[in-house]
Amino acid sequence: MLAALLYGQEDLRLETVAEPTPAEGEVVIRVGAATTCGTDLKVWRRGGHARMLKPPTLFGHEAAGDIVAIGHGVTHWHVGDRVVANNSAPCMTCFFCQKEEYSLCYNLLFNNGTFAEYLKIPAAIVQHNLLPLPDGMPYALASMTEPLACVLHGAARSNVKPGDRVVVLGDGAIGLMFVAALASGLGEWHHSQRSAVSGQPFGEVILFGGSEQRLRLGKTLGAAKTFNYRQVEDVPALVKSMTEGWGADVVIEATGVPSVWEMAIACARPGATVNLFGGCPRDTSITVNTERLHYSELTLKGVFHNTPTHVRAALTLLASRALPFEHLISEEQPLAKLGEVFEAMKQRQVVKVAITP
Repeated sequence: MLAALLYGQEDLRLETVAEPTPAEGEVVIRVGAATTCGTDLKVWRRGGHARMLKPPTLFGHEAAGDIVAIGHGVTHWHVGDRVVANNSAPCMTCFFCQKEEYSLCYNLLFNNGTFAEYLKIPAAIVQHNLLPLPDGMPYALASMTEPLACVLHGAARSNVKPGDRVVVLGDGAIGLMFVAALASGLGEWHHSQRSAVSGQPFGEVILFGGSEQRLRLGKTLGAAKTFNYRQVEDVPALVKSMTEGWGADVVIEATGVPSVWEMAIACARPGATVNLFGGCPRDTSITVNTERLHYSELTLKGVFHNTPTHVRAALTLLASRALPFEHLISEEQPLAKLGEVFEAMKQRQVVKVAITP
């Protein structure tokens, strides 16, 4: 089969590899669509990831498709079932899993290889994070379950309250998903799996980014105000001018750039929560003013990945069509053009692309 392998920094190759066969407890799916992700772009540019993968390796982590083979012991799935698989599963037995802190699982299993014709799903993911697709749900839309699950997890950890003013720094797919979730009052989707938006937004969501096209999309997804940071001399000062001089109640950092982590902290009011969501390069450090951190009682949170509960909530939300997440998919391209797609992502010409084998 044709598959993409990452060998190192911006070294992505399409190669012919053996088709996977399922071991006990595993299934193999024929990929219907695999969506690109900002994390994929960062990994491609950096040549690796601290937790998810080490080159050379099969690449890509968002996909939906049809089951084509089933391993021994799999009883609840059948060939032909339409499914979406999260890219990970917790072990359910370690110290953190026993505390239901599944994103911190010490044995968190990751699965890569969605940019391919077929994808093998490990037994742990089959058991905990393989979900059936509702009838008629497009594969490309379902493929966004994993990133949206991460966003719902992040939103739930951000302490957003009704009436809060939230600043989102970053207009990539994750930042735009945060805008949609928070502007629509979905930060508490982890408590239920409702099929429709509550219609009770938390408050005002303000988006900062560097692309006029993406900022317009942010408006479509519910941002009350959008700003191109390239045209703003002092972002924290602008935030304070819009908040009676205090700063934002909640700040979401969604770029993974160390200087923007520091900017996020500077945008926060006393007592605020700063969600440092974007993953920075390995061994990165930032500077924090300890006096401000202490006397302003700031809450700084690093939030990582997702949980099985949020995976299910994300699929339910996508299937409901309550929010226009399909607008995040800029185009559809065949697997053979994956290299060109990543160059376009590097130039910020596209948000997400649906790759079809």
